[in-house]
Amino acid sequence: MRFRSTIAVLAAAVFAVPTAAQAQEMPGVAVMTFENGGSYGLDSENFDALRIGLQQMMITEFSANPGLRVVDRHSINELLAEQDLDASGRVDDATAARIGRVVGARYMVFGGFVDFYGDMRLDIRIINTETSEIVRTEQVRDNREDLYDMVTELATKVTTGLDLPMMPEAVREARAERSSPPATAVQFYSRALLYEDRGDAERAAQLYSRAIQEFPEYTEAIEGLEQLDQS
Repeated sequence: MRFRSTIAVLAAAVFAVPTAAQAQEMPGVAVMTFENGGSYGLDSENFDALRIGLQQMMITEFSANPGLRVVDRHSINELLAEQDLDASGRVDDATAARIGRVVGARYMVFGGFVDFYGDMRLDIRIINTETSEIVRTEQVRDNREDLYDMVTELATKVTTGLDLPMMPEAVREARAERSSPPATAVQFYSRALLYEDRGDAERAAQLYSRAIQEFPEYTEAIEGLEQLDQS
């Protein structure tokens, strides 16, 4: 399974695990849950799931860059719950900046999407937690079938636009060679995350399995299923 093994081998072979001091110096990034801006063409559960799926996909893209320190999704959700804030991610910019400072993120990424029967647009805005100001907005638009590639493009735009450390060339080349999962697999993966958040591990496992059936090289779905099996 080239999609999975190439990335794993490169990550293990090229990069050493940063020390605590080095990690602290890396730019911190946190991604909030995406908002549905008004979409048509799928049922409500699929669109609810994409809000979480797109968040996790962006986190995964940023996490592949060893020059960034990325806050995991569960940590964000736990903090929102502790602060009695809306887990949907609908918080104002000043609150977002405060959350970012708590989790050690310099940048808070807010995303949204609009899907009109497969014509899809992804938008993001980025808050600098030190100033509470919007420092960047980005947008991509394409057919829903290319959703995975849209997320990759968006993450690259963010990295370039904020002048963040770029991925090493070897990793960029390996990721460019991978096959992208189809939209149906992404939908199953997103729904698996939704049910996992709801505490329904059995249903989440079924949906991860469906995503893998659709796309056997779907690394994120494979890892999600493995983590459920180990829990």
